[in-house]
Amino acid sequence: MLMQLNRCYRCGCFFASQGEVCPRCQPKDLNEQTNLSNYLQENGLPGSVEELATQTNISTRNLNRFLGKEQFADYQFPVQQ
Repeated sequence: MLMQLNRCYRCGCFFASQGEVCPRCQPKDLNEQTNLSNYLQENGLPGSVEELATQTNISTRNLNRFLGKEQFADYQFPVQQ
C-alpha cells in the first residue's frame, strides 16, 4: 500500500495524512477559523478581503482558503469585473 504525501498549505512541510494542513499546523488553522467565524457573526463581511485580513489578523491567503469552505458559504465577496 502506497502512502500519499501532502504538502501543508501553511508551512509547506510534507505530511502523510488527509487534510490541507499538517498535524502541527492544524491547531493554528482551527483557531483562525474559529476567530473568523466569531468575527463574521459579530461584524458581518467587510468591504474587501484585505480589510478582513486587517481586522482578524489572518492572512489573505488563509482567508481565501477558509471562505471557500462550506461553513463560510454565506459570506462571499462579490465578484469584481
